[in-house]
Parts: sequence; C-alpha cells; structure tokens
Amino acid sequence: MERLVFEPEHEQLRQTARDFIAREVAPHSDEWIAAGQVDREIYKKAGDAGLVGFNMPEEYGGGGAMDDFRFNAVVVEEFASYGGASPAFSLQNDVVGPYFVHLANDEQKQRWIPGIASGETILAVAMTEPGAGSDLAGITTSARRDGDDWILNGSKTFISSGINSDLVVVVCRTDPDPAAKHKAFSLLVVERGMPGFERGRKLDKIGLKAQDTAELHFDDVRVPAENLLGQENLGFYHLMQNLPSERLSIGISAIAGARAIFEETVEYVKSRKAFGKPIGSFQANRFTLAEMSTELDVAQAYIDRCLQAVVDGELTAVDASKNKWWCTELAKKVIDQCLQLHGGYGFMNEYAVGRAYCDSRIQTIFGGTTEIMKDLIGRDMGL
Repeated sequence: MERLVFEPEHEQLRQTARDFIAREVAPHSDEWIAAGQVDREIYKKAGDAGLVGFNMPEEYGGGGAMDDFRFNAVVVEEFASYGGASPAFSLQNDVVGPYFVHLANDEQKQRWIPGIASGETILAVAMTEPGAGSDLAGITTSARRDGDDWILNGSKTFISSGINSDLVVVVCRTDPDPAAKHKAFSLLVVERGMPGFERGRKLDKIGLKAQDTAELHFDDVRVPAENLLGQENLGFYHLMQNLPSERLSIGISAIAGARAIFEETVEYVKSRKAFGKPIGSFQANRFTLAEMSTELDVAQAYIDRCLQAVVDGELTAVDASKNKWWCTELAKKVIDQCLQLHGGYGFMNEYAVGRAYCDSRIQTIFGGTTEIMKDLIGRDMGL
C-alpha cells in the first residue's frame, strides 16, 4: 500500500540519504568493521548533507525540524535498509540530541548545539552500568557537589559511541538519600578530555561491528555546575520524556531492515533451485513468505500511525512500547526465517542476511527490553 504519512520534502531527504550512503558510507564499510568504529569525519559530512542536525534549532545552525519526527524516520529507514556498517546517526538525532534541544538553557545551547548541528560534536548517553540495566533506579554512579563543581565517580558499560563521543550525558545519583527514589538522579554533561574521564574497552559485539560500544569510567571527574542538563534530581523524568521517540525509532529501524532482507530473500528464492524447481515455488516456503509479507505490511501501518501521532503530539509511551516490542520481535523472526530460506549460504558473512541476523539481535534489548515494554503496557491496563 502507498504510505501516506510522508510529504515531498521527506522524500527529498530520503534521496539525499540514499546518495550519501552510496557515496560516503558503502565504500568504507569494510575498513570501519575492521577498525571497530567509523571515521568520526563521517558525522561532519552528514552535517553538511543535512542528515545530522536537521532537528536542531535554526538559530544555532540546525535545520529547524524539531517538531517533525518524519525526517528522523526517513534517515533511520534508509540506513537500516542499507544494512551495512554505518554511523550511529539515530543515536545522535533521535536519542541524545533532543536532550540538548529540550533541556539545555540558553548558554548551554550557544555552547554545544552549533557543534551538534554541524556533526563536529558526537554525542553519547551513559545510562547502563555493570549492575544496572533496565532498572535505572539501581544506578550507583554518583556525583556530589563541591563548590561550583560536581565530583563524579562510577562506571558505565554498553555505551554506544563511547569511543568517538565528545559530549556524554551521564545519568548519576545526586541525592544519596534512599528515600528520594526516582528523584535522586541528574544528567551531567561530561566533555572529552576532562581529567578523570577514561574510556575503557571497546567492546567486542556479535553484531554492529563498526559502531563503537565502550566502557566509560569516571574517577573524581570535576564537572562544572553549568554542565548540569535540565533540573537537579529530575534526571529520571527527563529520560522518560524522550524514551517514546527513541523506542519508535528502534521499531522503525527494525522493520526497515527486516523488509530489506525480506525483499532480497524473495529474489533469492526465485533464482535458487532445488529438485529442479525454484525453492520459492514450494508451498511451505511460499506460505512462509506470504506470512512475512503480510506481517511486515501490518507493522508498517502501525509505525506510520505512530509517526502521525508524533506529528499531532499524541504519541504515548504505551503506543511507543507496543511499537518497540512488536516490531523488533517481528524483525528478529523475519530475518531468522529469511536466513533459513538461504540455507547454508545464509550462515555466511558475505550474505546480507547473515550480517543482519547478528546486527538486529540487539533491537529487542536496547532502548528497553521486550519484557520491560510488555510490563509497561500491562501496568497501563491496570494490571
């Protein structure tokens, strides 16, 4: 079915993204995988092309499209459809960038947003710790006030863009009183080069080999008070406000990536023969492909409805949770079935389906696990 959610200007950005991928991303995929991270210059090139910073305020050098998440969706879809090694633009545009747009004061915006908009400043957010993942209330990284500074101590892990990042939004405990519960956390912006801020291992993952994921360590890092993002002790609530968009973005990426693999698989089963016939002509395979086609279309319809809800200011956290768990679980299922249809060739890294099988597996985990999404939905039902 024709997708009705996008306007001509969104499709123009889609073509820009496709051209950019062919010109600036695809030729470097192998070298980025070997290095375990992308060349940071690709962010600056993306800024020049309007693929980074389009949702930053115009007065700070951005594109001014803060209230139209459809532009975000276009970029996410094109890079997910490409499927090869690529930068974490979604992290920059959809996850961390909005914290600076919505929480930074005027001085902070003047100081940080021009670099974010141009792609010269790479962002990360540090939530997860070795002992605290889905349970953000279990965070032990702490900061205590010392004059005009905060003294930050603790460690984080699984931090996307942990090596390349210039600004890291660190979630930390600023009220040691257990009775404070969720009103105990703040967001501190740690800058590259601050004494005591160390980057640990670049983690060896089963997928997303070119996206640098790292451990971060903070040993008496002196963070100026003017680097507090948002309000003191309300960091948990600041995080919750942006999670629906992050989760929608993950669902969009999951379905776009799965659809690309599905379409490649349809062509494969038409040409691959067994017992003298194309394997797609066998009824069992034909039924499997028919089911996947239908399920992807249904998921796409829900995504587009969520996108319209964002534009209309109506997307709820529950809507985003439904999108996130359903689309990522469906993508995992579709890609697994596509790999099965490829047989032994699907297990080879030279085939896109094998790479996608590894790359997509994290989607049911990061941004909130499937189990957490279902729990949020169930609680909203009064259960």
